Amino acid sequence: MTKKERIIHTVLFEAIALTLLTLGAIITTGKDAFSMGGLVVLLTVIAMFWNYGYNLAFDKVVPGNRLSRTKRTRLFHGIGFELGMVILTFPVIMWFLKTDFISVLIMDIGFVTFFFVYAIAFNWLYDIARNRFINA
Repeated sequence: MTKKERIIHTVLFEAIALTLLTLGAIITTGKDAFSMGGLVVLLTVIAMFWNYGYNLAFDKVVPGNRLSRTKRTRLFHGIGFELGMVILTFPVIMWFLKTDFISVLIMDIGFVTFFFVYAIAFNWLYDIARNRFINA
């Protein structure tokens, strides 16, 4: 992927996630849209930088046609991405919401579960759409 494609990939990934996650956070926490939107935007900024760097590194470690990646490779990709996100975001969530470890742990498990499924599905669908667009 070119640098321009990586940026488009990252922005699309985060824009869709931002919308879905803000709505989910409002519903599950009962907090107002402004507070949860602020947290999600902060997490999105962290995720965008992580997404760009992680995928760049992953593509160097696992070169070749992205469309031919196995389910196992996609699973490994998703797990690695989410583990990095937990490390980067856990302290931010605790600080932003000024809440206890267990509450943040439960919330972070929800974020990770969402993003684990979302990241695998998004990247797979993106690769298919990219392939069709390039071949068209």
